[in-house]
Amino acid sequence: MVQKYQSPVRVYKHPFELIMAAYERRFPTCPLIPMFVDSDTVSEFKSEDGAIHVIERRCKLDIDAPRLLKKIAGVDYVYFVQKNSLNSRERTLHIEAHNETFSNRVIINEHCCYTVHPENEDWTCFEQSASLDIKSFFGFESTVEKIAMKQYTSNIKKGKEIIEYYLHQLEEEGITFVPRWTPPSIAPSSETSSSCKKQSMSLAVVVPDAAQAEGLGSEALGSPSGPPEPVAGTPDDKLDADYIKRYLGDLTPLQESCLIRLRQWLQETHKGKIPKDEHILRFLRARDFNIDKAREIMCQSLTWRKQHQVDYLLETWSPPQVLQDYYAGGWHHHDKDGRPLYVLRLGQMDTKGLVRALGEEALLRYVLSINEEGLRRCEENTKVFGRPISSWTCLVDLEGLNMRHLWRPGVKALLRIIEVVEANYPETLGRLLILRAPRVFPVLWTLVSPFIDDNTRRKFLIYAGNDYQGPGGLLDYIDKEIIPDFLSGECMCEVPEGGLVPKSLYRTAEELENEDLRLWTETIYQSASVFKGAPHEILIQIVDASSVITWDFDVCKGDIVFNIYHSKRSPQPPKKDSLGAHSITSPGGNNVQLIDRVWQLGRDYSMVESPLICREGESVQGSHVTRWPGFYILQWRFHSMPACAATNLPRVDDVLASLQVSSHKCKVMYYTEVIGSEDFRGSMTSLESSHSGFSQLSAATTSSSQSQSSSMISRSVSILTEGFLQDDITPRKLQTPGMFRGQVARLETGLKAWTREGRLK
Repeated sequence: MVQKYQSPVRVYKHPFELIMAAYERRFPTCPLIPMFVDSDTVSEFKSEDGAIHVIERRCKLDIDAPRLLKKIAGVDYVYFVQKNSLNSRERTLHIEAHNETFSNRVIINEHCCYTVHPENEDWTCFEQSASLDIKSFFGFESTVEKIAMKQYTSNIKKGKEIIEYYLHQLEEEGITFVPRWTPPSIAPSSETSSSCKKQSMSLAVVVPDAAQAEGLGSEALGSPSGPPEPVAGTPDDKLDADYIKRYLGDLTPLQESCLIRLRQWLQETHKGKIPKDEHILRFLRARDFNIDKAREIMCQSLTWRKQHQVDYLLETWSPPQVLQDYYAGGWHHHDKDGRPLYVLRLGQMDTKGLVRALGEEALLRYVLSINEEGLRRCEENTKVFGRPISSWTCLVDLEGLNMRHLWRPGVKALLRIIEVVEANYPETLGRLLILRAPRVFPVLWTLVSPFIDDNTRRKFLIYAGNDYQGPGGLLDYIDKEIIPDFLSGECMCEVPEGGLVPKSLYRTAEELENEDLRLWTETIYQSASVFKGAPHEILIQIVDASSVITWDFDVCKGDIVFNIYHSKRSPQPPKKDSLGAHSITSPGGNNVQLIDRVWQLGRDYSMVESPLICREGESVQGSHVTRWPGFYILQWRFHSMPACAATNLPRVDDVLASLQVSSHKCKVMYYTEVIGSEDFRGSMTSLESSHSGFSQLSAATTSSSQSQSSSMISRSVSILTEGFLQDDITPRKLQTPGMFRGQVARLETGLKAWTREGRLK
């Protein structure tokens, strides 16, 4: 397995030239790096104007490994080849390094880069990435991997300290400024000056080509076109080490690397619109920084948030009065660590009465609103206290807990709430203080604990009776001034006292079932299953030509192919596929096939859009301007992996993904709407298919999504929108009916003009 590392951007608040002077003092050896024994210069090149300086060194390292392992390997030292390319004109230094020892068994590659800060030319940025691939090593592959990662991470931590050490050394010698490179001033005539300039530019371009012949990558050298792609960017799309420490906390180098790599994957998959860094970090922590596992549960959670419109919960949903009166819980100041404090008087709560009066789904929705409020309070406290706060503390008072609370439907509702919260709000609970636990508590704990993650259980502190008042009790975690009055404290707590819910508010089982179903299906999206050989299809009848069919769907599982067909005659009434027993468990999950098997493409129906391949976790929005009346069929079909060919092998990631699709089953969540062309006003993302992120957790960006549609009409109409659509219109706003309308008024004028010219028929 290949191990990869990607550092955040580390900023030195010193000019580039001064940093380079400090960096050069690391050679031929550095006393601050004990394993760096020596280095020899193998080759060196300088351009005539002094702008380009390429130097290759052979470095000798004394790896801290068991003597037995060194004896088996037959070496005492490990040698690396390092090539540094300094471009003083562009003010960049690129460093490429690879191992020379055991290069046929172990492949180590490293790329580092020093560049000028994009917003302050007197600061310097540093970035590094590396990869380790151990093919074989005398049966000690795992041991060698651990040793290599340990050595590398320890050197990463020292990197900034070493530069600062030599900067301090330069300062003691009176060197606080190094002038920038300037072109040679000898210019006898304009012709000679022009000739020198061409020669200088020629050297800057030709030298990398010559270096490539020696095995030096093109990104290892600077060029007049600027820094290479791996380091191009702005502070908006890269993480700064100081930012991580200030807002996310102290992370190890490998943890920083996992965060950056997962963030990059989201940027590539969702076109720059990604969840907040704190949110990504929570999922990584929940899976011990396993990127693949964290990516899987995060994509599932984001899809769930979109389907149930959780992002809008605090603004669009108000809890019923019964909850406000009888739900004995609420926010109460903060603990000693600055975490928001939530107080829950579970022993005083009539769980049976709440379930009988409201139903399971209303309780779940209320708990979700509490968690959403908790996320908001964490952000506020991070700003107030000046340190990262990503979780809250929950204080649960169990005085009054009895067998009534073990009512089976109530326990079932509690278990479901725990399951949903665990899946979608990982690592948000910093500490859980359970006070005055009665004798019946072990029974409840036995029922609930199997559904709680091990990491979460370790945060539980349980006190029986009045033990919370002694040493190691409540005062260790909460200031005395804010301990609630019902716990013998001095602070008045505004949390409702709970009490029995009047039976007059109880509802019948049928009413509760209907209410639960309404809340569960209260979404504009529908769910469907797609099987191998059994696509899911929906029918849209168009009466007026030039109507606009819009769609918004997420691929929840597997890879699918999206198609749009047109037919002049209506298909047979939709029938549930025989595989319906395997459909997704969500209400509305189905598999419907409309195109009869005897129909022939080109005779009975035609394709109006080129097939669009959509990968698992992607969100797709788009539209099609209809050219004829009739029946349009939107189809989601299972995407099979192409057969391996010598010239077109599938990527390893694709093969692994195909193996993970169990039973050849895919899941999609979709929403469609038909709009008349005279009413249609939309953004570029409404006119053309695009891939994007989908959550209000996303950081707002202004980058536009790339078109994936093949519709000639859509591409033509998009020309009209060019120059009009400069607002930050992000695809996440397409989550409610009517959001496709009313963004750009001038688009309607353009559409009407094209209609008059006969171009939309």
